[in-house]
Amino acid sequence: MPNEDIGDDEAFRNLPNAVRLSWGKVKQPKRGPKGELSIPQIVEAAIAIADRDGLGAVSMSRVAQSLGFTTMSLYRYVDSKDDLLVLMMDAACDIPLPPERPDEDWRQEMRDYVNATIQFIRDHPWFVDIPITSVPLTPNHLRIVDWGLRTMRNLPLNGYEKMSFVLLLSGYARNVGIVLRDMDRALKAGTAPDSFSGRGYTKELKLLVGPDRYPYLHPLVQSGVYTEESAEGNTVGDDFLFGLERILDGIEVYLQGKQAEKPEPASGK
Repeated sequence: MPNEDIGDDEAFRNLPNAVRLSWGKVKQPKRGPKGELSIPQIVEAAIAIADRDGLGAVSMSRVAQSLGFTTMSLYRYVDSKDDLLVLMMDAACDIPLPPERPDEDWRQEMRDYVNATIQFIRDHPWFVDIPITSVPLTPNHLRIVDWGLRTMRNLPLNGYEKMSFVLLLSGYARNVGIVLRDMDRALKAGTAPDSFSGRGYTKELKLLVGPDRYPYLHPLVQSGVYTEESAEGNTVGDDFLFGLERILDGIEVYLQGKQAEKPEPASGK
């Protein structure tokens, strides 16, 4: 919930209107029947439409119709569709966070953070269709950032390093989430699961991918690795999990390097 004790509305006038709305720092309209509509109702209706029919189906008129009001009624609460999209993103970020566990391994906490972010994108496929226009500014979105930082609370990192790692982890989660989102959509549309591995096209690819034009891809196609026809030599397992573990390995090596750079404590005489 927005913090109600952070000063008057005028102090936040430089923030975008949608951001001020998300923090409850815009005066609500007094015209019309008391309680006829609210911003949470409008945002909830818009999210329901986007979850069901995609972001392209969301319009002020469609949302108003779903609520049984005129389009002009919505504009008394939300100035534009762009503002509505910002509010939708923030509301979608209002997910339950795991409790802080003092003895939890930081790698496992980062795994939980990335996996939850991936699942969040699969639950709300439209979320990543909205362009990124600034750093997170809205309250629920900032909670997600805060969670990412929490995974590093016991690590010897400065603020810039922590924010860079949050960007690295969230960026990986976003990319994986988009791929899985697209796979979910394809499966829902009737695409066969094997099509994602390319297993059904192995024979054709072996004829098409020659060693002259594709010198490094050719042996992988011929061995069946490219289309997952053969699992021989596969020590990776899940591709996305493998990638995440290598990111965590990199962070661990970075931490070891920082530890090695620490000056030795002066010995007493």
